[in-house]
Amino acid sequence: MNAFASVILAIQMLTALVMIGLILIQHGKGADMGASFGGGSSGSLFGASGSANFLSRTTGVLAAVFFVSTLALAYIGNPGTPTTTGSVLEGAAVSVPVPTAGDAPAALPEVPAEGAAQIPTK
Repeated sequence: MNAFASVILAIQMLTALVMIGLILIQHGKGADMGASFGGGSSGSLFGASGSANFLSRTTGVLAAVFFVSTLALAYIGNPGTPTTTGSVLEGAAVSVPVPTAGDAPAALPEVPAEGAAQIPTK
């Protein structure tokens, strides 16, 4: 893996972790209604409505960075050329051996008769 792919992978991992943290910090849509009935304090670090705008915009920007880094990693990791035509399955089924009647195993396991005594083996 080259250095450029490592940098993009690090950016993607950091973006994912920060995005998880921001999503867990955000309040749900019903959180403000519960706070108005005395369920908790509606004040926050950024103000009443400032936190929703700041956190949602930051989450959106991080989601875009995550999406672009994912596309970049997919482009870097693709070993094929862009001019390749055909299906992926066509390349996978190039040489599949087909058994014929002459390919039977040399010795088949012996099956005991119905009345024969069977010795248990470990």
